[in-house]
Amino acid sequence: MLFFRYGFSALILGMWMLGRKEAFHIQKSEIGILSLLGLLFAGSSIFLFASYEFIPSGLATTLVYLYPVFVALIMVFLRFYPSWQTWLSIIATFGGILLLSSPSQGSQIRLPGIILAVVSALCYSFYLVIVNRSSRIRHVSENTLTLYALFAGTALFAILRLIQGGSFTQGIDSLADWGNLLGLAIAPTLLSLLTLAISSRFIGPTKTSILGVFEPLTAILIGTLMFGETMTWKMALGIAVCIGAVVFMIVKPSGGSKE
Repeated sequence: MLFFRYGFSALILGMWMLGRKEAFHIQKSEIGILSLLGLLFAGSSIFLFASYEFIPSGLATTLVYLYPVFVALIMVFLRFYPSWQTWLSIIATFGGILLLSSPSQGSQIRLPGIILAVVSALCYSFYLVIVNRSSRIRHVSENTLTLYALFAGTALFAILRLIQGGSFTQGIDSLADWGNLLGLAIAPTLLSLLTLAISSRFIGPTKTSILGVFEPLTAILIGTLMFGETMTWKMALGIAVCIGAVVFMIVKPSGGSKE
């Protein structure tokens, strides 16, 4: 699934760039860091999927949403200090995620799953920071950056599938299945990666990571409104806390700083 998700995304973006006559050329010194970005973003998916084998998905989701904390800590290490409003927003959003995705009682929790989920969050964090802070790719357009990151991810998933063995099209039995893969390629992959890169460059990785809290909120609202899933009071409270934290961060800017 991930191979086709990334591969279709790269193909669509490449065709879009060809139609707009955008340049594909990059410097040799940029190949390594663009490949690293692709591996980091792909790694965040791989490690998250792997963590589901050991811990409940709710706990895995909670741990992955440590990434705003990791982003802020990385930026502090780079001597870019988030404001107190941003730190407060990070704490509040993580509290909201705890309410949204707390694991069910009696669930088995194993250390490898916790480690894998945390590594997934770290991969995502470093992706955001590198996109924003790397001077080596600063002049590379968001389209070009995303295209080569997608190529790297596609190559990684192809290698993993070859190692596992089996057909690449296993489980894809109908046109509807191909349509679902295409939908995954366009919305949560291509558009997500492009807007993520643009956002990180405009407002910085820390605020971008906090705004990423709308990902689980969107999933919960779609599940409730379209698929009849139950909305509990804890989930409603978690949504309110997350939205409040994001609004607080936006209406209390830190003097025009990107962090």
